[in-house]
Amino acid sequence: MSDLSDLYQETIIDHSKRPRNKAAVEQPTHDAEGYNPLCGDRVRIQLKIVNGRILGVGFQGSGCAISTASASLMTEAMKGKTPEEVETAFGKFHQLLTEDRPPAADLGKLAVFSGVREYPMRVKCATLAWHTLRAALRGEQQAVSTE
Repeated sequence: MSDLSDLYQETIIDHSKRPRNKAAVEQPTHDAEGYNPLCGDRVRIQLKIVNGRILGVGFQGSGCAISTASASLMTEAMKGKTPEEVETAFGKFHQLLTEDRPPAADLGKLAVFSGVREYPMRVKCATLAWHTLRAALRGEQQAVSTE
């Protein structure tokens, strides 16, 4: 395994075992739930948006290592962003998982998920939190499903 692959794997393991922002957000302004029926991942994303920026973002739920790590890294990366910036990041992240091309330079730590595209069944695990984040931003009331 290459040094880069080792680093990616270590980052995913670290965030799955010690997820960041895995907590309720105090006085959230946006909230959504997501479910991956294929592997049973469940996530709830809460946001606190003030003056057009995400000041607080957290997640709750349970899932596989990829799902948990993705939610953890996503919440870290989206703090301070505008909804428009979230949409742009979502597009780049989705592209990372579905297209065979180098990751966008501004994805930062999120690039660790580039290897997931080799495992199509896991793409839904990695994107569940992202789809749920979009649903929260859009005020969607129905739970998001990756199926």
